[in-house]
Amino acid sequence: METSQKIAVKVSVLTIVANTVLALLKLLAGVFAGSRALVSDAVHSASDVFSTLIVIIGVKIAGRKADSSHPYGHERFECVAAMLLSFVLALTGLGVGYDGVKAAFSSQQRAAPSALALGAALLSVAVKEIMYRLTIKAADRINSDALRADAWHHRSDSLSSVGSFVGVLGARLGMPVLDPLASAVISLFILKAAFDIFMDCTDKMTDRACDERTVAAMREVIMDCDGVICITSLRTRQFGSRAYVDVDICADGSLTLFEAHAIALCVHDSIERRFALVKHCMVHVDPMQLHPCTKECLKSS
Repeated sequence: METSQKIAVKVSVLTIVANTVLALLKLLAGVFAGSRALVSDAVHSASDVFSTLIVIIGVKIAGRKADSSHPYGHERFECVAAMLLSFVLALTGLGVGYDGVKAAFSSQQRAAPSALALGAALLSVAVKEIMYRLTIKAADRINSDALRADAWHHRSDSLSSVGSFVGVLGARLGMPVLDPLASAVISLFILKAAFDIFMDCTDKMTDRACDERTVAAMREVIMDCDGVICITSLRTRQFGSRAYVDVDICADGSLTLFEAHAIALCVHDSIERRFALVKHCMVHVDPMQLHPCTKECLKSS
């Protein structure tokens, strides 16, 4: 079975190859078809190689084992990589929007690009959309923030190529104003994606709790363990693409240390086995008759 790091690197290498080939094709088509929009789009695709290299570096660092300087692991480095990509994505959105506004107020007339530019733009839309779907599928499979950010970078390229297509088509139909209008709308979608990625990474860098559905499912798993009378406390915190769980449970106070430990081990193993995102689960066992919250705990259970 492939590790998360190998899957991320394999998808990223495929992305680099595809972006390099696509950038060359769009550059040649833009030059021969006389489309400045397509040439700019080619430069955009070429710059994506740099973004993907950030993903590879971030994933590799995040996959390192815990050491003396980072005893809890390096998962948050993937969030750092995703944040960097969100900034690159935001700059892309601003660039697309600026070009659109600039073109809208420009009175310069240019010759209409040839049909070759339309074909190249359509090819770019199709390839970038396929790359987005492959990357987002891999990101969801291994819960990778960096890959997810890179996937949205592919989607931004696809939207940018849609703008190029609309602009070329508009110019050929005598309506060049379609180009800046499309660019302005596309830039908003790109900026929204960049903001969502940044906020998601911020949550995971500041120990935000897991979502309520996941926490509720954890409660059910814990209560299914024999010997657990109730849960007095359940706290979760996201750590990059992983999560930590701290749970306090009540058990019969007359149990031996070995028996209480067996109950705690059941809770620990059940949580880490059932929830792939959980890196570690810490369990504390309180003796039922000594815990001040026992009555309230039993009521809530």
